[in-house]
Amino acid sequence: MEGLLDHSLRDALTKVGGVDRCVSEFIRVTGTLLPYHAFERVVPELRNHSRTAAGVPVRAQLLGSDAQCLADNAARLAEMGSAGIDLNFGCPAKTVNLHRGGAVLLDEPETVARIVAAVRRAVPAAVPVSAKMRLGYKDDSRAEECAQAIEAAGASELVVHARTKAHGYKPPAYWERIADLRAVVQLPLIANGEIWTVADALRCRQVSGCVDLMIGRGMVADPGLCLAIQAHDRGLKGYSLSSGADRSAPWARLLPLMLQFWQRVALHVAPRHRAGRLKQWLNYLRRSYPEAQAAFDEVRLLQEPALVEQWLRREMAAQSSVS
Repeated sequence: MEGLLDHSLRDALTKVGGVDRCVSEFIRVTGTLLPYHAFERVVPELRNHSRTAAGVPVRAQLLGSDAQCLADNAARLAEMGSAGIDLNFGCPAKTVNLHRGGAVLLDEPETVARIVAAVRRAVPAAVPVSAKMRLGYKDDSRAEECAQAIEAAGASELVVHARTKAHGYKPPAYWERIADLRAVVQLPLIANGEIWTVADALRCRQVSGCVDLMIGRGMVADPGLCLAIQAHDRGLKGYSLSSGADRSAPWARLLPLMLQFWQRVALHVAPRHRAGRLKQWLNYLRRSYPEAQAAFDEVRLLQEPALVEQWLRREMAAQSSVS
């Protein structure tokens, strides 16, 4: 999730708990072997045994169409200790697709297979190579062919975002098509798309037949969602099917993580853009937290970093006095 779920937000969300593994935002590869610092800029967790501060493994994701160049960069990432290599065949961004990256390659299953096979050969057998795909580019007519190509090329697992590029992020997600793919491949499939609540997760599992889920925007909007799903799986009582936010990650617990997020953002984002990063997260949080709406209204017009941090500390102090 380029521009949103970077290492700063990964750090905060994994501290809430419930996440088994992260995948980085994509690293674009176009004809060159990237230097070590380029990988560490996107995945600074590489300096911590490829784990977040909370100990959650992070798998670096590559995007591109040059199989040999992707393989060379994957080999470097493996050398750096990445928890795995993930290949992006799902990005719907127009600019990315125009440069033959992401979802546009789903019209070329042979190219997809060539990329996966080259990367698989380039990294040690112990290093997982996974892929993420959408159901297709303009339509889903070649979804099965792409999934089979990824499996035959040696991928260890496949995440399927249950929409085409043409669908974008518009609801619904077509989870039933993931079930179709499960019927033609044996490699583990992970379902993705439109999972915002525990109820969504349960429906997705039922329709897709997948046990494992990848959650992106739903986790940004409700950082307690994965904990709530796990609690439901363990049979714990008291978790709402519509939202686990009020129990798994209450607002007072999020505020210190929000401050840590803000402080990390300050290390790598220009001052004029820092407030926008916090507002971006608050905008998602409004979906699950009434407090986030009030917070968003308060900081909406703030641009000066010092004023934003003052607001954060005031909010934390106010919550502490209430609790």
